[in-house]
Amino acid sequence: MANAPHIALDSNASGVVDGRHIRALTFQSVRMEYLRRVIGESNLVTATGRALVVGSGRGLLARGIAGLGYEVVAADPSPAATTLALDADDGQDVTYLTTPAENLDLPASSFDLVYCADTLEITEQPDAVLTETARVLRPGGAFVYDTVNRTLVSRLIYLGAFQAFPGTRIMSRGRYAVQRFRRPGELAEALDRAGLSVKDVSAFKPRDARGLVRATRGRRHGTVTDGQLPELVGMVIKPQGRPVVTYLGYALRRA
Repeated sequence: MANAPHIALDSNASGVVDGRHIRALTFQSVRMEYLRRVIGESNLVTATGRALVVGSGRGLLARGIAGLGYEVVAADPSPAATTLALDADDGQDVTYLTTPAENLDLPASSFDLVYCADTLEITEQPDAVLTETARVLRPGGAFVYDTVNRTLVSRLIYLGAFQAFPGTRIMSRGRYAVQRFRRPGELAEALDRAGLSVKDVSAFKPRDARGLVRATRGRRHGTVTDGQLPELVGMVIKPQGRPVVTYLGYALRRA
């Protein structure tokens, strides 16, 4: 396609499609909804708490958590993402760091809440990520995450539609691979090895799969803006649902 958009991660250049940012925008509402639930169930004190977002990208989720009353650190391995996050900062209490999830440059037991975003489905070292996040959590602190299940449908969507098919491709090739997708049971075992006790797993998905396709195609062709994506896709949480593609969960750090 001669007029196909340029696809790149962590870029706001004119005409560029950044699938990572698209994902952050469409996931933001369910991430915040789920976080409010976790905070209530875990009795976390938002007014004085410290939170870390791992895989923070442009900082959208970090700023949302800061709006709940937390002092937030936003960590990402990409210097370009950190620059974009600083540019987008609106004066909330967020500190932006460039550091890999597998080796966080942060002190032990220093956070009440850690949210791992845009990380578990791309890392080749999930145990290292979980060990590091458990290390920086205080005992009793909450580890929250969202990720991609390993199913036929998730392969079709993430490896096919988002990463390969010309009409719907929004992500750089190689971002996702099937061996990096983990089933909830596999992730639960890894969480346990890291000293984290699983408390919940909840599926989430688009309100209507056809809306996701229309939104993705529209964004590629320039007829849909980033700001229109969340409403068009309409992600919803299914607490009792089987995670067909994406799921959220949380665990507490054991003493």
